[in-house]
Amino acid sequence: MERQLDYVLRTVEERGVRFVRLWFTDVVGSLKSFAITPAELEVALEEGMTFDGSAIEGYTRVQESDMLALPDPNTFEIVPWRGDDAPAARIFCDIQHLDGEPFDGDPRFVLKRNLERAREKGFTFYAGPEMEFYYFESAENPVPLDRASYFDLTQLDMVSELRKQTIITLEAMGIPVEYSFHELGPSQHEIDLRYTDALTMADNVMTFRLVVKEVAQDLGVYATFMPKPIPDAFGSGMHTHLSLFEGDVNAFHDPGDEHGLSKVGKCFIAGLLRHASEITAVTNQWVNSYKRLGMAQVPGGPAPIVGYEAPVYVCWARNNRSALVRVPIAKKGKESSTRIEFRSPDPACNPYLAFSVMLAAGLKGVEEGYELPPEATNNIFEMTPEERAAEGIGALPSSLADAVDRLERSELVAEALGEHVFEHFIRNKRREWVEYKAQVTPWELDRYLGSL
Repeated sequence: MERQLDYVLRTVEERGVRFVRLWFTDVVGSLKSFAITPAELEVALEEGMTFDGSAIEGYTRVQESDMLALPDPNTFEIVPWRGDDAPAARIFCDIQHLDGEPFDGDPRFVLKRNLERAREKGFTFYAGPEMEFYYFESAENPVPLDRASYFDLTQLDMVSELRKQTIITLEAMGIPVEYSFHELGPSQHEIDLRYTDALTMADNVMTFRLVVKEVAQDLGVYATFMPKPIPDAFGSGMHTHLSLFEGDVNAFHDPGDEHGLSKVGKCFIAGLLRHASEITAVTNQWVNSYKRLGMAQVPGGPAPIVGYEAPVYVCWARNNRSALVRVPIAKKGKESSTRIEFRSPDPACNPYLAFSVMLAAGLKGVEEGYELPPEATNNIFEMTPEERAAEGIGALPSSLADAVDRLERSELVAEALGEHVFEHFIRNKRREWVEYKAQVTPWELDRYLGSL
């Protein structure tokens, strides 16, 4: 740690950094920041910086507002989009009380606590998300930049430059990229981040979302991680690849198993499936999230009618993308890279909380020895509700209200998030649902105003 502190201070001096931005995250996943000068940095690294926690969503009350933001020197990076005239850097912070105790409402601490629980069992938790998003002309004019589709090579110079500059910026900040390509929707894109430990990845997701927006803004367009920004197009997901390691050994891999899955891997999947509905309010936390998930569920008939392949049916499979949990088939010679893909989360979630509940659900399956149900072999979207029921295949919640109801009854999520975050999250989401229900939408005006 001392060596890393020295590196940070030396780099700030050598690079002529003018401002250091301290980053942290509120309960719903919004990135917060305040800047300090290099003269304050050494004190900040040793003692933390005081700020008003009562102004942050889900933090403290006015009468107990003072908190500390303690920079984590391992997250120090130069910010490449601020220019050479006034170089800036950023550091993620851990939030503490004034006495130095960790703050229970800090999402980064919530994830650290869950990762420590996994470490006590000998596991390190890794994550690799596939980040989908849309480019529009502007936030006020959400018109796609192209009409291309999956893997299309677009001829629009703007689109190529957007992805290229985004990847260059990400890698300049120490965030390696595995793939990038055009997704199914018009002007929808995907950039897959190379897997790493879950805490680093949560920090990377927060950085990624800002980088995508910053690069888009610099090139005169708007990027959004809204799960369903266009009614008649595919929604944006954050399919997340997960694995547990015991030291350098992949705990999900068993070369003697027909699926290459160890008992730990099978139990982890079973835990995700059993608790999927309880954790959905965290992995898909907005009203709009259910315009992506809920549209695939059409009562009384086959689905999807307008579902766009949203992964809502609670089952697992290998080479079957209609399942909620997928076990990708490893490439020849790479069999030990066994992992699972959890397909329901969207890119607007709070990654610290989302990774926490995914890990908690999987670990519960490992601890309790949950039995893995049979693999789904049919296209789940083409099955009728009766056929799915006969196979024991349920569905995720279809609205935020339903998801919060299921979360509120979950002992697993309450323990994973901790009392402070759990209670605030429920209050915040109940309020969002009430505000949404009070709206009179353009759809209602178009349908009813001229005839009723």
